[in-house]
Amino acid sequence: MKILHTSDWHLGKRVNNFPMLDDQKYILDEIVQIVQEEKPDVIIIAGDIYNTSTPAAEAVSVLDDYINRLHALCEHIFVLSGNHDSAERISFGAEIMNKNGVHFSHVFSSTPQQMTLHDEYGDVHIYLLPFVRPMDVRAAFANELKESGQAIDTYDAAIRKAVEAMQPDYTQRNILVAHQYINGGERCDGEETVGGLDEVDAAIVKDFDYVALGHLHGPQSVLYPHIRYSGSPLKYSFSEVNHCKSVTIIECREKNNLDIRERFLTPLHDWSDIKGTYDELMSESFYQGKGYTNNYVRITLTDEIDVVDAMRKLQSVYPLAVTLQYDNTRTRSAQDTSMAEHVEEMTPMEIVREFFEKQNGQRMTAEQEQMMSDLINTIFQ
Repeated sequence: MKILHTSDWHLGKRVNNFPMLDDQKYILDEIVQIVQEEKPDVIIIAGDIYNTSTPAAEAVSVLDDYINRLHALCEHIFVLSGNHDSAERISFGAEIMNKNGVHFSHVFSSTPQQMTLHDEYGDVHIYLLPFVRPMDVRAAFANELKESGQAIDTYDAAIRKAVEAMQPDYTQRNILVAHQYINGGERCDGEETVGGLDEVDAAIVKDFDYVALGHLHGPQSVLYPHIRYSGSPLKYSFSEVNHCKSVTIIECREKNNLDIRERFLTPLHDWSDIKGTYDELMSESFYQGKGYTNNYVRITLTDEIDVVDAMRKLQSVYPLAVTLQYDNTRTRSAQDTSMAEHVEEMTPMEIVREFFEKQNGQRMTAEQEQMMSDLINTIFQ
């Protein structure tokens, strides 16, 4: 069974004043072309279909168009709701479409959403787990939790309970489609987080044969090759400048025989960071042949004196300039002052946490936070 895995389309998204819909249609055309070439049996779209829970009519129309085009090429399409989507809107008409091979996720409940497909090696069980919060799981299992006294107060506990309810037979082939943050994944800007509290232990899902994830925009596997974020098909923030966007192709043969590879995508407009004085950036020798004039760009001017009407002038050369900032003596001084004031307002734990993240490039684990909290309480008693 061949599967194409994508996610985080964010249809209808705008970057500052720039609507992204033309870029999105361009990249979806590319995905359609890849589907024509790869001929997958299954397409998985793992959440954040839209950029908002109340998408504009044009974004809905784009989804309708591309689902129809993809379904003409592929028998089964699985569409999951993410944290940016409305689970209720995504699930509208799901039962009717399910009969025709387009499987939209339901609103989360205590009854797992599972479908069994068949290939030459036997059954493949596909489980859909839309984005859920602890309160969603508490509501779905209210009676059971009341009787058992079990607490669902973390995302980790919530996903553990949801997977437990699926009761997968791990001797068979199982695929989980989910939209959560698996601990160890590399985040970037634009992904909603709750200060590390949304982390889910990879051990909860590692026994599935493949875990098709959405939520993180960078294509990556987390701890295990088969626990994978396909990443968004487009860059949506400057923290993604160095990403190579792709869709993931999975060839699922007999149990424990899986091949995973990427098909890379080329956008209509790439993203770039450029820095220099106003005169340097406006010089033809700086931008000629480098693609900057066709890219979304973040401009950093190093002039000591602010350039009058700089953005308008720069956009005559860089029409897709998104943001303008300065890096000079004045801004660095202001930043130092701001940082000092910021530290004065922080608690000791917040200072330690921020220092740890800057030094290590990752958040503290729950155990590390607890250890530091105990130490701080001892010092300040």
